[in-house]
Amino acid sequence: MKKALLAATVVATTLTASLVAAPAATAAAWDSPRDGRHQNRSAIPFTEASVTAGADGAFTLRWNAPGTGRVEIRANGKVVAKGGSRGRAVVTGLPAADRQWFDFKPQHGQGLRLADRLVRLEGTANFRDAGGYRTTDGQWVKMGEIYRSDALAKLTDNDLAKLRRLGVRTVFDLRTTDERTKDVDRVPAGATYVVADVFAGSGSFQALPKTPEEAVKAMIDAEKSMVSGEGGRKAYGRVFQGIGTARARAVLFHCTAGKDRTGWANAALLTALGVPRETVLADYLASNDYRKAANDAVLSHLPPQQAAVYKPLLDVRPEYLNAGYDEVEAAYGSFDRYLDKGLGIDRRELRELREDLLVG
Repeated sequence: MKKALLAATVVATTLTASLVAAPAATAAAWDSPRDGRHQNRSAIPFTEASVTAGADGAFTLRWNAPGTGRVEIRANGKVVAKGGSRGRAVVTGLPAADRQWFDFKPQHGQGLRLADRLVRLEGTANFRDAGGYRTTDGQWVKMGEIYRSDALAKLTDNDLAKLRRLGVRTVFDLRTTDERTKDVDRVPAGATYVVADVFAGSGSFQALPKTPEEAVKAMIDAEKSMVSGEGGRKAYGRVFQGIGTARARAVLFHCTAGKDRTGWANAALLTALGVPRETVLADYLASNDYRKAANDAVLSHLPPQQAAVYKPLLDVRPEYLNAGYDEVEAAYGSFDRYLDKGLGIDRRELRELREDLLVG
């Protein structure tokens, strides 16, 4: 283990384990999850909507659509729940599916299509949908278009077949050369594989931290490097350009643990689309839940003093993500300037990206 940050993320994935339950997924498009051409452009009345899949196969549905008299929910073409403008329902007995989608249809206005955010695979712990969030102006980020994940080296043949059925057609690998060589990605048949090395050319992270405080500082410095370092600018610019031009989606980006380099990629995308900062932070921090079993397994095999140093490296924390936003302000003055000057996404491209990935 030669590099502090990368050592932690590599170790974190050596003992991956399935999580019992996943944080809720929020709403997506009413029509086909990967086709926005026929969307009803009426206002979406939902201010909140979520699907949470339980370990027992049950799905908990929650919604709030102020001003709507009633809401009907369908799965597989059949009504599975209904209620008033605000409600909660638990649905059981549904047949097995790659992803179980629920169509939430309000009495008035445009509906939403929801699925649990986590995509359950045998070879990953943190593979999830990047969309399904409400923006500040009441639109929603489509689900089924963009995915984020930890490393793909342990994907099984069943996993690859599932990703192919989910339409994953472009994979962006944010890892270093050493990581890519040691744990070679497995990608779905027919998918385009693109290297976008966030830390390419970086001379940082050469020494493992010796104290928890040094570990926290290493993570904060790494976040800043993702924003203003040459490797980060090129890598995230490549990802944004790829998302913007890949009309035949879905697009997947990943690193080793799916939390830091991947976390900033998703935070930047959601921020660009107009998702509130507190929502972006909640999505970022969800890696602590998805990776809890794997992280606990790593820490349990370390002496207490060493575990105390490693824990900040395995965590995601608000101060890490905030360091990225602070670096945007310090280096560029605003997020739009970061997109333009740092990543090469001008106003026209940003407008097209929003038109393509938002509904409502």
